[in-house]
Amino acid sequence: MSDPNGLITAGQVAPGFTLPAAPDGREVGPGQFRGRPVVLAFYPADWTPVCSDQMALYQAALPELERYGAELLGISVDSVDSHRAFARSRGIRFPLLADFEPKGEVSRRYGAYAPRGQSDRALVVLDPDGRVAWSHLSPPEVNPGVDGILDTLDRLGTDRRVDAR
Repeated sequence: MSDPNGLITAGQVAPGFTLPAAPDGREVGPGQFRGRPVVLAFYPADWTPVCSDQMALYQAALPELERYGAELLGISVDSVDSHRAFARSRGIRFPLLADFEPKGEVSRRYGAYAPRGQSDRALVVLDPDGRVAWSHLSPPEVNPGVDGILDTLDRLGTDRRVDAR
């Protein structure tokens, strides 16, 4: 189910879940987007420099992800209130999910939970059928960027790409 580092690997059926999301606390999960690719961006914490840069990069890349019909979900063990303030201060418009209570339960199910009590910095792309198409674990101090996500979405099929022109 996972690689030696613990992260879920390509080909596996992604565990289903819903978590409260900023800004309004509604329950959100990948199953709501069946039929579309879903990008799960696990990150250690709101307000840290690398996480702030990573989430800002994904916000900037959101139009490109949307052209692939993909849904982006950020996930950390922070609370909805923290996510709400963080999103507002950084101009983040995609859902930030609170894996807060029980702490890290979803992160653990994906193999993206660090012993220090935070989500790992990990990316998981789900195909439209809910299977893992690609996963990547980054060191906590390294922003993984968006290239691996875009490469995976491209491999899933450019026929799914929505022309936004």
